[in-house]
Amino acid sequence: MGLTASGGNLNLNVSVDEALPMLEAGAVLLDVRELVEWSAGHDPVAVHMPMARVPSDHGQLDPARPVLVICRSGNRSLMGAAQLRKAGFSAVSVDGGMGAWQQAGRTVVGDNGDPGMII
Repeated sequence: MGLTASGGNLNLNVSVDEALPMLEAGAVLLDVRELVEWSAGHDPVAVHMPMARVPSDHGQLDPARPVLVICRSGNRSLMGAAQLRKAGFSAVSVDGGMGAWQQAGRTVVGDNGDPGMII
């Protein structure tokens, strides 16, 4: 589960149920989807950094805070979490991505502040 060591390996995935307490405890929610996806709908507390920028722009993140990486379905976020781990961050991917996030009842807003949609 999450950032817990298990047999020397760290799991790169957390469920939404595991991610929510981490977020409440101060983790950063990093959305690595493309701008059009972000604009259509994102969590209001998320930080946006498209996946292609993660290797070069991760220095903008606080290395003392765990990072919950999220995308649409969980594939890009898994790669993002792995890249952040290599850079020394405590990072995990939110399993199921924004689809699971929204299904769990989390708020999703568009750029205009109106209810958003996951594309």
